[in-house]
Amino acid sequence: MPRARNTLLCLDVTPYYHCVSRCVRRAFLCGEDSHSGRNFEHRRGWIEQRLLKLADIFAIDIAAYAVMSNHYHVVLRIDTEQAQVWSECEVVERWHRLFNGNVLSQRYSHGEVLTAAESKALTAVIATWRQRLVSISWFMRCLNEPIARAANREDEVSGRFWEGRFKSQALLDEKALAVCMAYVDLNPIRAMLAHSPETSAHTSIKRRIEHARTMPRPNHLDQQNNGLLPFAGNPCNDIPKGLPFRLSDYLELVDCSGRIIRDDKKGKIPEDLPDILQRLELDMETRHWLYLTQHFERPFRHLVGAAYHVRAACEALGQRWVQGINQCERLFSSG
Repeated sequence: MPRARNTLLCLDVTPYYHCVSRCVRRAFLCGEDSHSGRNFEHRRGWIEQRLLKLADIFAIDIAAYAVMSNHYHVVLRIDTEQAQVWSECEVVERWHRLFNGNVLSQRYSHGEVLTAAESKALTAVIATWRQRLVSISWFMRCLNEPIARAANREDEVSGRFWEGRFKSQALLDEKALAVCMAYVDLNPIRAMLAHSPETSAHTSIKRRIEHARTMPRPNHLDQQNNGLLPFAGNPCNDIPKGLPFRLSDYLELVDCSGRIIRDDKKGKIPEDLPDILQRLELDMETRHWLYLTQHFERPFRHLVGAAYHVRAACEALGQRWVQGINQCERLFSSG
């Protein structure tokens, strides 16, 4: 039986989540429908543009994404601290970029003076909007609903476009985050939609590479793509906001993993491993890394990471057991 979403998302456990939405039956998000012969490739741009727009509105950052033929992946980071420092005016402005708000918020945004009772009522509404602007459920709702309406309008049909609710996995540590991002960024290569990361259309890895090529210091925070969560470098006590890896290390990691997958090799990779692999103790000489970058969704349900991190998350969430704990013990063991 599906668990309530609020029992699966806990910011005290981790701010990182992997989300997946899939189309129903024969619905095509993008690509070519062999049955009808119609091409829906332009819909990939719909998703990508909507993702980047929502990341600019919500207090939620995009770490990775990939738009496929009938589903998409996105790795998100919730930034509650950012939402807390927003003024009431900024919350209203952000919400109005998504919805019309109400009469009071419209009057407030136009500079009209509200009575004490009206101000109190609006403050309560703004508090609700602030919570929603850090909610993955609302983020995914604001992403999926407009896409579904546009696709149904284009197909001249009505009814459900997406499969039920979206799937989410909590990424509990750096190992889980790194392997999940690589899994997402390599999706087009595994599906034979692209031959390399830099040619994988409508993915975060392609967007990062294109921007990095124009920058003299691509690892620097100020010279990374503003639409995506930046790479902040190796973890330290005063690490700035961003992913706990260097961009160059991550690109090397994805490229190395991609070559192994494309050549169908399961043996030893070149001896000169990227620094990120050594630091995260990801064993490329076993089948674990290759398996995870191809089948990240299969062995786990909602919590992903080292077994001791999963057990701690279960305790925080009030769960006595979680599906996939044995796989976490086996695949994320650093021993």
